[in-house]
Amino acid sequence: MDIADCYIKVRKQTEQICSPLQTEDYVVQPVVDVSPPKWHIGHVTWFFETFILKPYFMGYQEYNPDYNYVFNSYYETVGNRVIRTDRGNLSRPTVAEIYKYREYVDEAMAKFLCEEPGDDVKELLILGFNHEEQHQELLYTDIKYILGHNPLFPAYSKEYMSPKVKADESGGFIKLSEGIYEIGFKGEGFCFDNELNPHKVYLNTFEISPNLVTNAEYLEFINSGGYHDFRHWHAEGWDWVKTNKVESPLYWHLIDEEWHHYTYHGLEPLSLKEPVCHISYFEAYAYAAWKGLRLPTEFEWEAAAPQFSWGKSWEWTESSYLPYPGFAKAPGAIGEYNGKFMVNQKVLRGASEVTSPGHSRITYRNFFQTNLRWQFTGIRLAK
Repeated sequence: MDIADCYIKVRKQTEQICSPLQTEDYVVQPVVDVSPPKWHIGHVTWFFETFILKPYFMGYQEYNPDYNYVFNSYYETVGNRVIRTDRGNLSRPTVAEIYKYREYVDEAMAKFLCEEPGDDVKELLILGFNHEEQHQELLYTDIKYILGHNPLFPAYSKEYMSPKVKADESGGFIKLSEGIYEIGFKGEGFCFDNELNPHKVYLNTFEISPNLVTNAEYLEFINSGGYHDFRHWHAEGWDWVKTNKVESPLYWHLIDEEWHHYTYHGLEPLSLKEPVCHISYFEAYAYAAWKGLRLPTEFEWEAAAPQFSWGKSWEWTESSYLPYPGFAKAPGAIGEYNGKFMVNQKVLRGASEVTSPGHSRITYRNFFQTNLRWQFTGIRLAK
């Protein structure tokens, strides 16, 4: 597949994700971490206009100079922007106008890609594809939050198929011997800068579960009073539980003494065999402590990952999000992509059921703050 076809494929996937939405669904921002779908549509378009068309396509006429202010996310190098909390206050530009903007940029990109771009531009294009794929996952998670906090619990799509997980029935943990393991991306193909450089780490002997913790197993923690026993929690996590009156994972609802959860099909009875999902690091840590176990480090996870199934949900690790040895930020705005966030966050490994196809790999390092749970996040135990 050539670079022009890759562009078209990525862009169509974004539109397909949004196709079940009504106009009103595009404009809601219930919390600061959730952006309105129409903002995502505009932002990923702005990325190609700002980093490809404006600097490299001779004679390109910017669609609307004000859009740089509206759709810039966090790139200080590119200029001022609407603060994140105000994205939901943008009644204009309208959804229809943003789709016109998207069409305008796509037409310009089609003309630009009639000729094979140079290696430096191709590198930016591939980053742009991966950037949009990240926002495709964010679209899925943000849409779920928007509809899942509507009191009517409307379905996103009855056609949505959640992938099934085949559990390892052996009942044992996978054991890895102490030794030196190589961590980080190596070889051909794309990776983000935070996956570099490959380096060696020493690991003590450890064991890791081949399975994610299920809803049934997590329900035991709830029924044992886990959310009411400070002994299992970090001090900050315990404060978070009390301040927010947390009693269960996100999207769980106790109705007539029966647990239900919101899915893309609407509100459904809780599936006990499915992996528990939409939990914070605080909850993952507390559950592991209650079990007398722990979360794996990101290095343990990467060393063991070839031996178990992963990809149903992002998995919290015990590792802080920090640079690898030799990490260096790229110059300019592109250098703001990952490095500036390497503080006060935990690493998640794997992928989720809404990660775009081909966008996951063993070395991928996702990262979020410890209190967040709108992403598809789950638990794998270690000891």
